[in-house]
Amino acid sequence: MNKMMSDKKVIAFYVLPPLLLLMILVYIPIIMTGYYSLMKWDGIGNMQFIALDNYKQLIQDHMFWKSTYHSFLLALFSVISLAGYLVIALVLAGKIKGANLLRKIYLIPMLLSSVAIAQLWLRIYHPSNGMLNHFLMSLGVDDPPNWLADPKIALYAIFVPIIWQYAGFYILIYYAALKNIPSSIIEAAIIDGANPWQMAYKIKLPLIAGVIKVTIVLAVVGSLKYFDLIYVMTGGGPNGASEVIASYMYQKAFRSFNFGYGSTIAFSLLLICMLMTWLIRKLTNSKEEIQY
Repeated sequence: MNKMMSDKKVIAFYVLPPLLLLMILVYIPIIMTGYYSLMKWDGIGNMQFIALDNYKQLIQDHMFWKSTYHSFLLALFSVISLAGYLVIALVLAGKIKGANLLRKIYLIPMLLSSVAIAQLWLRIYHPSNGMLNHFLMSLGVDDPPNWLADPKIALYAIFVPIIWQYAGFYILIYYAALKNIPSSIIEAAIIDGANPWQMAYKIKLPLIAGVIKVTIVLAVVGSLKYFDLIYVMTGGGPNGASEVIASYMYQKAFRSFNFGYGSTIAFSLLLICMLMTWLIRKLTNSKEEIQY
């Protein structure tokens, strides 16, 4: 087996197909997006090379910066929600009744498509027939808000289903990491007299710190490039109140038929995601890795 795996032809046989697929599906589209970002193009006619004019326009584009702020706000809320997911995972990883049922319930949003989730929450937020406003009126609220039509609250109303959608994903990651901690470490801590708070804060969390760092990166990058649920629920409205970078890119490229400028937004989004990934890894870098 070792002799076969040291053969360069065998290595090439296993490595080249996925590498070729990665080039076709990822790297070449990235290069082409960067190329299109230097062009003035409607997606159909001839392209006109305009160098960095699209990037100059981007810097002066108020809506781009507004959508960037909304994307970073979503990233902030997503990172904060990780603390709640972690608490739930800590509870589920303990010996409580009904833990198996709760794990299945939290995974339900993962089984639904973003379009189905959007349609569900559109009905919940409906101003006259929605479940939420019916509940508020039963409590005595005479004039409940129009959740998705009010520019002041539309963005935050969308954050709720987005955070709910990915709850099961992160809970599952944390739960698996907690269950991977050797029982001997937990038993030793119990013998030493550690209470549940000390067990969680001083033992379990340090042992899964690497997993927490990965989930922070996933939450931030995923939030910055989030698109589908926002597009279905509001389309970036009202009046750009829920516009994010990805939805603004879609609007410019596929609604305004300005593929050059849309590619500029897309390439800038890639650079922002790479920068944030590097920054998070830098801020959370630790010289000491806990081994168990």
